Amino acid sequence: MKLLVFGAGAVGGCIGAHLARAGHGVTLVDREAAHVAAMQNRGLEICGPVASFRTWVRACLPEQLDGGFPVILLCVKSQDTKTALEDLGAFLAPGGFVVSMQNGLNEALIVEAVGEEGTVGAIVDFGADYLEPGVIRHGGRGAVVVGELDGDMSQRVQALRSALLAFDEDARITDNIFGFLWSKCACGAMHFLTALTNDSIADALANRQHRDIYVAIAREVLAVACAGGIRPEAFNGFDPRAFLPGSSEQDAERSLADMVAFRRRSARTHSGIWRDLALHKRQTEVVMLDQVLATGEAQGQAMPLTRRMKAMIHEIEYGQRSLARSNADELALALS
Repeated sequence: MKLLVFGAGAVGGCIGAHLARAGHGVTLVDREAAHVAAMQNRGLEICGPVASFRTWVRACLPEQLDGGFPVILLCVKSQDTKTALEDLGAFLAPGGFVVSMQNGLNEALIVEAVGEEGTVGAIVDFGADYLEPGVIRHGGRGAVVVGELDGDMSQRVQALRSALLAFDEDARITDNIFGFLWSKCACGAMHFLTALTNDSIADALANRQHRDIYVAIAREVLAVACAGGIRPEAFNGFDPRAFLPGSSEQDAERSLADMVAFRRRSARTHSGIWRDLALHKRQTEVVMLDQVLATGEAQGQAMPLTRRMKAMIHEIEYGQRSLARSNADELALALS
């Protein structure tokens, strides 16, 4: 399969390297000149407990790209989606499609740019980190799910899934991609909460003192999904049924325990959100929640915990707040 991977960081680089090693025609595009140069000069190195190898890849900057591609994997951060779509639209071959392998609900933006026929949905939730130019750590396996927006089990998503088996033998197709996307938004909101502290994802989720805020924020997001007729799907220990109306405390405890167990199996202890705040000192993908909040507002749902958490993330980005467990304490106090 001929593919363009637009954004060769943790997610795009990890997937692209595996597909290139398997013999697929992969081109990796990234805006980081040093990363592109490293890939051109010595290949792309994947390290970590899941896989360790180096493979030669075709890599270039956006302005160096040429040709047309039947499949484009969009792997940039959510806040960079619109700019990326402006760049890559000219390189989508007739009849081709773009796959959002990102956080958030970016499929709507892709539809605006290339049409519904040119859009395929996906979630990826595995452990990977960009370490340095030309080097990415693959720290843990996780969900890889693709699907047509209308639920059709089409030949093209079957072909895409077959290609992705080179990356993850459990890659799958779904007829309910929006169920996965909204579940990932709910799980993502929980991960943003963990990033307010310096605790690992597993330690933060296991902290019984803060259990109620993790349950509450998942319920806020899932309530919006369900009100819109979405049927949320389970993945990586996150069981949306445990956070829906009518679920018990025992249900939530079970799913949280499963999420903790899943995260402890990964060498990637902290989220990319935390790395952006604590290490890179840059903006996070918290804007991915804007569409969730806007949808909730249109339904008449206030979502106070999600809004407050998002504001706190921004305060950390702007240097107005420090990373500390007291941030979660503050949210827990506001919830009580």
